[in-house]
Amino acid sequence: MHNFEFYNPVRIIFGKNSIKKIPNFIDKNFKILLTYGGGSIKENFIYEEVKNTLANYNIVEFGGIEPNPKYETLMKAVKIARNESIDFILAVGGGSVIDGTKFISAAIDFDGDPWDILSRHASVKSAVPFGTILTIAATGSEMNEGAVISCAKTNEKLVFKSEKVFPQFSILDPQTTFTLPKKQTVNGIVDAFIHVLEQYLTKQVNSPLQDKQAEAVLKTIIEESPKVLENPKNYEARANIMWCATNALNRTLGVGVVQDWSTHMIAHELTALFKLDHARALSLILPSLLRIQKEEKADKLYLYGKEIWNLKGTKNTVIKEAINKTEEFFRNMDVKTRISEYDIPQKELQIIPALFKERGIKLGENKDIDAEKIAKILENAY
Repeated sequence: MHNFEFYNPVRIIFGKNSIKKIPNFIDKNFKILLTYGGGSIKENFIYEEVKNTLANYNIVEFGGIEPNPKYETLMKAVKIARNESIDFILAVGGGSVIDGTKFISAAIDFDGDPWDILSRHASVKSAVPFGTILTIAATGSEMNEGAVISCAKTNEKLVFKSEKVFPQFSILDPQTTFTLPKKQTVNGIVDAFIHVLEQYLTKQVNSPLQDKQAEAVLKTIIEESPKVLENPKNYEARANIMWCATNALNRTLGVGVVQDWSTHMIAHELTALFKLDHARALSLILPSLLRIQKEEKADKLYLYGKEIWNLKGTKNTVIKEAINKTEEFFRNMDVKTRISEYDIPQKELQIIPALFKERGIKLGENKDIDAEKIAKILENAY
């Protein structure tokens, strides 16, 4: 196991009717910026309950944070927050709203051009405190310090991390996910599943505890996801999926191990260029990447096949079938695993490896996925 430092100060308030506990964690004198997405929270009980719970607070609202939150949209919120002298932000939504709120939090008091936080990884010295009410189990953003922000002008998806943007608290009430469309529920399941694999399917570093923790999350997702899809109001199944998604990326699985994230980095470009849902882009890249990198990942793929899919046989047989089982898992939820299944001309994919070559970036746990290999991954994924 490699050396590591671990820090996570996020308070989790989990369970039924947890929204009512918000006043326990926000100063009564704070002026709050309430951030949310396209308005779906107004179609169920969440918005009304939040407003009733915070009836005695001074609240300014900012809605319209889109999936793959855009820098341009978020800067409008930053302007409002500065003009209104906001003391605290409450994000109500899924990963996009929470990621966007992290950027808003960091940008409000940033000394300089906030674009530098994304483009130059400028250090965030301070951030306006915020909490979250999670409405989609997917990204784990409710319990980590990272965010992914899109820029319409440059057609990029950029990542930033800062310990200053850990949420102070996150409300996780599985009931908030009851009314999600099936597509969003499935996207969340796929996203969480692949988050685990990015930290697990790399190479052995003698980390049996982390391996078994990752396997527990994967097995639970596989077992519980059919229950959620069969009955969207199955509280216990929703609760288990929600906690899996949080644990998939609250950094505990990744400590002391080698991580990959190449599937995410390539998929980010698919999302930016072709407006695919994040999870749907991931499902296109992962099977192809695993097949091309199967030799580099052989030991962990073999372990994955045995422990997660109960496969037996030779190492090569188990590895091949484990990748097939992963693709089958996605397809059983009506998630496409071939780029050609979308209206995307193959020749337009050539821009993606060119972008990585221009940036001089190599991906993967061994930094051996160069532009040429990215082109091959995309070709095989088509």
